[in-house]
Amino acid sequence: MAGSTVDPTHGGGEPTSAAGRGVAASGAGAGYRPSRTLPFAAEFRRQASRRRTQLALGFMVLLPLIILIAFQFDTGDDDSGRGEFGSLVSFATSGGLNFTLFTIFVSASFLLVVVVALFCGDTVASEASWGSLRYLLAIPVPRARLLTIKLLVALTYSGLALVLLAGTALLIGTLRYGWSPLRSTVAAQLEPGEGLLRLLAVLGYLAVVLLVVAGLAFLLSVITDAALGAVGGAVLLWILSSILDQITALGAIRSFLPTHYSTAWLGLLSTPVQTDDIVRGAVSAICYATAFWGLAFWRFTRKDVVS
Repeated sequence: MAGSTVDPTHGGGEPTSAAGRGVAASGAGAGYRPSRTLPFAAEFRRQASRRRTQLALGFMVLLPLIILIAFQFDTGDDDSGRGEFGSLVSFATSGGLNFTLFTIFVSASFLLVVVVALFCGDTVASEASWGSLRYLLAIPVPRARLLTIKLLVALTYSGLALVLLAGTALLIGTLRYGWSPLRSTVAAQLEPGEGLLRLLAVLGYLAVVLLVVAGLAFLLSVITDAALGAVGGAVLLWILSSILDQITALGAIRSFLPTHYSTAWLGLLSTPVQTDDIVRGAVSAICYATAFWGLAFWRFTRKDVVS
């Protein structure tokens, strides 16, 4: 009929609603739920299949075995170990708990820092370098959710690495040297049960301190597309902080460095337990980590992702 028009795509001129076209009122597809995108389990499996994850976790199991084998070649020469390190070496073969403590001591200042930086610094930057990050966002996965899931998975693997290191050391140390009291130069002999609790507390404090490394590496990971730059940058900045902490001329400024309380866990081995520096170190680490993660989320939700 003259003067009338009909949209052929709608058939018979009937209006088509957003829901009828499979689109929600918000503009998203019908049935789309942001909370269902990129599940934790899916990202956990993705990271588990990566070679760097397998090698890092495998080395956490291998290191205690290497240390155990090295002790079998001990000639009894005491000239190689002096001071605090030498005392820990002398106690390391006196029981599984002491062997575990020694393994943690030699790993905490560098190895664990590298492992945590690897898991947290590689997680976003590697996706960007491969060119797959933009496809994840096009699924679409909300940016904040993508960062949250990746951070949680990275922290999970970091914690798993710490547990594997200590658990393997405790297992093989106990099998080789027996279940004996925990000994150190700053504490009375602790019965195995109490010694185990002290070791768990040490692991807990180390996990909190390493949140600083996790936060810094994660921030660098969203800033750069180079995974090596994010991992290496976090490790180098941690080492720089450790060096500055040794300069007594800095005075009170040193207490604000993220590494200043990194060895406060030794207070958990004293009798009585020294908790002042542990509390300060935990508060400092949480503040630094929160600030780094906040900057990471702020930066990533506003940057143009072209890779």
